[in-house]
Amino acid sequence: MYIEQLYTGCLSEAAYYIESEGEAAVIDPLRDTSSYLELATRRNASIKYIFETHFHADFVSGHIDLSQSTGAPIIYGPNAKANFAIQVAQDGQLFTLGKLQIQVLHTPGHTPESACFLLKDETGKDHAVFTGDTLFVGDVGRPDLAQNGEDLTTETLAGMLYDSLQQKIVPLADDVIVYPAHGPGSSCGKNLGPDTYSTVGDEKQGNYALQAGNKDEFIKAVTTGLTPPPQYFAINARINKEGYEQLEQMLEQALTPLSVEDFASKAAGDNTMILDTRPGAEFTESFIPDSIFIGLEGRFAEWAGNLLPFDKSLLLVTPAGKERETVVRLARVGFSKFEGYLNGGMEAWKKAGKPLDMVINVEADELAMDLPFDDRLIVLDVRKEAEFADGHVKDAVNTPLSNLTDPGSMSPIQDEDNLYIHCASGYRSIIAASLLKRQGIHNLRNVLGGWKAIKEEPKIPTEKNTAALN
Repeated sequence: MYIEQLYTGCLSEAAYYIESEGEAAVIDPLRDTSSYLELATRRNASIKYIFETHFHADFVSGHIDLSQSTGAPIIYGPNAKANFAIQVAQDGQLFTLGKLQIQVLHTPGHTPESACFLLKDETGKDHAVFTGDTLFVGDVGRPDLAQNGEDLTTETLAGMLYDSLQQKIVPLADDVIVYPAHGPGSSCGKNLGPDTYSTVGDEKQGNYALQAGNKDEFIKAVTTGLTPPPQYFAINARINKEGYEQLEQMLEQALTPLSVEDFASKAAGDNTMILDTRPGAEFTESFIPDSIFIGLEGRFAEWAGNLLPFDKSLLLVTPAGKERETVVRLARVGFSKFEGYLNGGMEAWKKAGKPLDMVINVEADELAMDLPFDDRLIVLDVRKEAEFADGHVKDAVNTPLSNLTDPGSMSPIQDEDNLYIHCASGYRSIIAASLLKRQGIHNLRNVLGGWKAIKEEPKIPTEKNTAALN
């Protein structure tokens, strides 16, 4: 028996490769499937099954491409319906993999078709359960993504999730390993723990959702404090049900090198948008006007899905040699429209004498010096509301980054105002600066080091409150 967790940090996503006697199964593969194919080839195995725990909302699965490459069936739990060939398994159905068996456990709640997959070892003993978004380390899947009005409310789904956990997961032996689909940072739960796997026993002891005394307490616990899901979740869920273009075909168009003149011509159109994925320090120094910055070094795909429109074609400015990585990571969250990338990068743009823009960076001590003397100074904190409530600059304005795509969010800002933007450490604030510049707000500065630096500056007054200010 061989099990490998293939974890993608920027999406907090875990796929799994299971193998026995030369037969392999992949659970919840990402859009780009090369890692699974290479692993099977390296281990002289063939992929026999592709298991999907549910129709994912936070990423586009690689199920279709992987099935086309291997001939393996795509297996879902009961109630699944798709626009492509799938095998809908019955609750309790067993699949043989070498000397192992994988049993389907229908666990509706996160979504109606959600299923967990119970792995039995060579002796028939329960070894591990792959829980998808039903059970995480320290949390459970949010029950508000599949609601459809009166027939299927968040509370109804939460009640279904309670029954699924109590009937299918809690009865398992304490030593059964829990392998979830997500780890810390995922928006598929409220507050996932720091680890990417656990045991049933540890979750019974430490998972807040499993401490509820009854169904009503559980429903209240898992529905209280839910923040709105990212905008791209509904789009990704639809793509995972309806299907998509093969990744390699999409890459052919996306990886078209564009001359400076071709790039500039396409950028002038109404249906394109420039995305700059270079490191933040390079972007703030110089960038193409109206570019949006989302650097590859952060939670790139997640923020792209949150902030970029899916109906526009992307023009890419990337670090040298990172063109393919950029496109693949965007494809993971559903982007499929690309015009190409700037051949030669920013150096080519500069040599051609094309227009440039920049973001002024300031240290926290400069903010401290300006605060007492500039009555037009506004500190714009783009962290989440909970982060803001835990500590912020006195009188700061809190507008979370995900809200900045709405031009109305900055309507109170006047041309004479001096914006000092910060987040926790500096990544989100540069994204925010690029979004604001696209909206015509140019009198702004980025505070280097963000809140981490600000809270260490004794001359900057700070405060806490129990509810975020907006």
